[in-house]
Formats: sequence, structure tokens, C-alpha cells
Amino acid sequence: MESIVYLLNGLSEVITPSNLLIVLIGSLLGTLVGVLPGLGPTSAIAVLLPVTTMLDPAQGLMMMAGIYYGSMYGGSTTAILMNIPGESSSVPATLDGYPLAKEGRAGAALGIAAIGSFVAGIIGLIGLVLFAPILADQALKFGPPEYFTLMLIALLVLFNLTGFSFKKSFIMGLFGFLFSLVGIGVTTGMPRFDYGFSFLTGGFEMISMIIGLFAISEVLKGLEEKRSTKKHVKIKGVFPTKKDINASKYPIIRGSLLGFSLGILPGISATITSFLSYDLEKKVSKHPEKFGKGAIEGVAGPESANNATSSGGFIPLLSLGIPASPPLAVLLAALMIYGLTPGPILFEQNSEMVWLVIASMFIGNVILLVLNLPLVGLWAKLTEVPFGILAPIILLISILGAYSVRNSMFDVVVAIIFGVFGYVFNKYQWPIIPFVLCSVLGPKIESSFLQSMEMSSGNLLIFIQRPISLTILLVAVVFLIFSIFLMKRTKNRIMQETGEQMEFS
Repeated sequence: MESIVYLLNGLSEVITPSNLLIVLIGSLLGTLVGVLPGLGPTSAIAVLLPVTTMLDPAQGLMMMAGIYYGSMYGGSTTAILMNIPGESSSVPATLDGYPLAKEGRAGAALGIAAIGSFVAGIIGLIGLVLFAPILADQALKFGPPEYFTLMLIALLVLFNLTGFSFKKSFIMGLFGFLFSLVGIGVTTGMPRFDYGFSFLTGGFEMISMIIGLFAISEVLKGLEEKRSTKKHVKIKGVFPTKKDINASKYPIIRGSLLGFSLGILPGISATITSFLSYDLEKKVSKHPEKFGKGAIEGVAGPESANNATSSGGFIPLLSLGIPASPPLAVLLAALMIYGLTPGPILFEQNSEMVWLVIASMFIGNVILLVLNLPLVGLWAKLTEVPFGILAPIILLISILGAYSVRNSMFDVVVAIIFGVFGYVFNKYQWPIIPFVLCSVLGPKIESSFLQSMEMSSGNLLIFIQRPISLTILLVAVVFLIFSIFLMKRTKNRIMQETGEQMEFS
């Protein structure tokens, strides 16, 4: 009941003109970047993160949330219109979305995707309101050993969702942790690993690193590929018919519940739930032979599951500080850039801000539904913009964003260097997310480990002697085995449907 009161207070704050404008801009920017071929939610957040730093933390987080779920919706546009899934979670949308588009029913497919995303988003947010505070309240009993085991779980989850070998993920995570050590020591308060250079005393600016690894590297990758826009089909009719809605209503509900219930578990990504939803709809359908040839249910279920999983992922992110996907890992970095620590303390110390952001997500989902249905034609036109025009725009925004954080050319140099690193890592299939996550969580891992050692006089057994810490580890092992099984199954499905291995997200 207390959560409902907080939510209503948050809604009363969101509906002020300035906050509504922030949510609207975030949703539109996220959708705009999401529909551009090759730029998924992770890249969208990285490119637009500097824009949000000019706002106060509450409005910045509201815009970031809007960018996130706006880009999640935008990703289905290229999948349906052009048969190009920007993220692996959008692959199921191509299976029936593109055949529908070739039949001249792209508008119906995009409309159902928008409606499914809205319903799934609302269901996910209701779950967030109900479960996140309870989980955060229980987590207040955690001490340094429990926090250390939680952060290890966060690393293990994303290590196994990157689509690369565990060895590569571990090495990248280790490098990320080493980079986090540069600057002022967590426990000593003294400079370290600065080698006498004053510009290294403050460490590496996380925004510059993220911009380089995701935005600038994407530009370099696109230029190498000489990306050109793929001719897509014309849209005839924007709104789905009554028959389409009747055929989609139960798949939307099933996909939303499936996506949310699995999305709150560590290690279950939107890719997994979207494929599970597609398989479920094919099994329960009276006409399974239509799937793969233009079944509207094949769009409704997976798109709903995709977005419900994204909403459900906010529960472990906000209440425990565990990101369940690469985009949420970047959002975790954004929260910490704003000086906020995701976890139980977040609800205790910053409850008004948290509930304001959650309330803005309700409003943002409504805005997306109201705007995106009539704007389907506009988003389709954006997919025709040549990459040669997009590349310099993205590069300019990235450089200005890196400079604006601390008004330092050093940060611009860092962004460019990490852009080259990101390009090389992508080219040779080395995962970036473990590097980012360990850079973000490095100081917290270090401090919680040292505090645990002080509590136990250096005895490592403290992590299994404390009941809560031991329980976390045991539950994590079960979830990890379950997620690895589903991940391998889903990778095989992606290979079957696309003929190529996509990065997991």
C-alpha cells in the first residue's frame, strides 16, 4: 500500500509541464535512435547519455528511462520493415514481421508491436511497483559479504549472456577492473596508478569510456562495412484491424506474463524470453503452419515478452544493483554517474527520486503508444537515411558529449581511444559489456571485499558461513545453470533463423 502512495506522489510530479517534456523527449529520442539500422538500445543509451548529464539527476534518469524503452520499441521497426534485427532479441520479430511487411501489412505488424510493447510495459511496471520495494527491504539486511556475492553474481550473469567464450569475458572483466583502480583509492583516499600524470588522478571518466566503446566504435564499424540502407517495403495501413487485435490479445498477455516472470530472474535475457514466447505461440496456435509466413501472433507474443523482460529487469537493477542485460549494465553506469547506488539503499535514501522515475515510465509508455502508431510512416522513412549522413552526426554528438562532462580534452581523447578499442574488440569478437560492468562495479567489489576481510580477520570462509550470503550463492548457481541451458538453446535458434551468430543481449 505504501508503494501505491509513493507512486501516486510520483505521478503528480511527472505531470508537470517540464517533466512531461523530458519524458516526451526521452521517448522520442530513444525511438529515433532505435529505428536507425545498427543502433540498438545499448548504443542509443551510450550516444544520448551526455545529453542527460545537463539535467538534474531526477530528470536525467527520467530521460534515460524514456530512451531505453523507446529504443526497445524502435528496434522492432528495422526488424519488421527491413529484416534487420539490430539486437538478438529482435530476431523473432523478423520471422513473421517481415513476411507481413512483404504482404503490404507492415503497418499492422508495427501497430501490434506498439500495442504489445505498451501492454507488456505496463504489466512489467506494475510488477516493479509491487516487488522491487519488497526485495529492496529484505536486502537491507545485507552486509559487505552479501554485497560482494551479489556483485559476483551480476558479473557471472553478464559473462554468460555476452555470446562469447567465458575465457574472453573473464579477461575483459579483469581489464575493466584494472582500469577502475586508476585514480583515488577507495579505502586509502590516495592517488594510485597515475604514474605522476595529474589528469589520471581523477581516473577515467565513465561517460567517455561508454561513448567510445559503444558510439564511436559503432561509427568505425559502420564505415568499415560501408553500410547502406536496405530497401524496405512500403507501409499500407498504419493501424491493425479488429481481426489482428483479436488474434493478438492472448499472445500479448501470454508474452507479457512470460517475459516479466522470467525477466526478474538473474541471467534470463530478452532474447531468451522472446524466443520462448514465439515457440509457445506456435505450440498453442490452431494454425502453426502460418508461423514464418506472416502470422500476426508471431509478432505480438515475442515483442510483448521482449518489452516485459526489459521492464522486469529494472527490479533486480534498482533493488539489488544487478543488471540483467547489456543496456541495463550501461544504465547501471548512468545511475552511478549521477551519484546514485542501485540497491536497497536507493529506495531508502532516494525514494522520492526512484518513485518519480518509475511513475515517469508509466507516462512514457502511454506517450509511446499515442505517438508511435501515427508516426510509423516517419520512423520507416528514417530507416532510409544513409549511414554516411548518420556517422558524422553521431561522431559530433559523441565528441561534444565527452567534452561537456568535465570540459576536458583528455576525456575526448579517452573517448576516441576507447572507440578504437571498441571497434577492435567487436571485430575480433571480444565482449565489451564485462569490461564496462567491472569498471563500474570495481570500486564496490573492492570495498565490500576489504570490509568483509576486516570483519573475518582475513578468513575467506565468511562468504559461505553467513546464511544469506550462502543462500545467494546457491540460488545463483541454480539460476546460472538454468540460464546457460536456455542461452545455448536460444543461440541455436538464432543460428537456424538467421544463419549467423548474434551478440546476446
